[in-house]
Amino acid sequence: MFSVSNKARRLALGAAGLGVLISLAGVAAPALAESSYLHPAKEKPTVVLVHGAWADGSSWDKVAAKLQHDGYRVVTPPNLLSGVKNDADSLRAYLDTITGPIVLVGHSYGGMVITNAAVGDEQVKALVYVDAYIPDAHDTVLSLTSAVPGSVFAAEASTVFDQVAIPGADPGIVNLYVKPSIFGKAFADRSIPAKDVAVLAARQRPLALNALVEESGEPAWRTIPSWSVIGKQDAVIPAAEQVAMSKRAKAHTTEVNAPHLSMVTDTGAVTNQIEAAAKATN
Repeated sequence: MFSVSNKARRLALGAAGLGVLISLAGVAAPALAESSYLHPAKEKPTVVLVHGAWADGSSWDKVAAKLQHDGYRVVTPPNLLSGVKNDADSLRAYLDTITGPIVLVGHSYGGMVITNAAVGDEQVKALVYVDAYIPDAHDTVLSLTSAVPGSVFAAEASTVFDQVAIPGADPGIVNLYVKPSIFGKAFADRSIPAKDVAVLAARQRPLALNALVEESGEPAWRTIPSWSVIGKQDAVIPAAEQVAMSKRAKAHTTEVNAPHLSMVTDTGAVTNQIEAAAKATN
């Protein structure tokens, strides 16, 4: 039988080990340099979805589900609908609890809120406006709604809103609810079944009257890149006005053949635009 001394075995094992080390140094090291350990994936931003007036966070459900499927952390904090400044301050306090980069998304009146809440916030890397107001300083919801013809809400208030007193509020400050007969004309089209529109109208949250006339402050889009989704059939904010506001903000824009609730009717297009903004932040 062929035999090898213990010393010979140790020498052979040492030579083999040296060969492995040489192999690792010459071959494996470059591969290791390309590994995720040395080049970790950048952190995905948290997507904050801000709903508009006469709505709640459930209006974002379809978009939120798609974003979560794609690996994003998503939050839909309540918008108080109490007035531009107070709503923006409330949102800013919420943003301060989030760690890491943020993509801030606003629908309709939510655009007013995010434009003011994000000013000076270094965590907010992108703004996304979905069928939304994109105000400049001193703009109001009322002035932007009536800037071009075509909005259902550019009418005598008593013909489109039901008014409910706010206990303890200043005289003349009331909550506004969209009349059921107007709700479908304003927010939806035939792509949303009438029974679903009726449910949306029934659970609407009111907007305080003062929110329509409060002036917006210095806009965050002057320093934060922005994106927009424009619904070409929007009956709340006419598409022509959305285009004008988007151009003013130098927003990356996509247009969809959708009503005011494009995040419900064209979920994929809205999600894609949000993810485009998120990827650009990386």
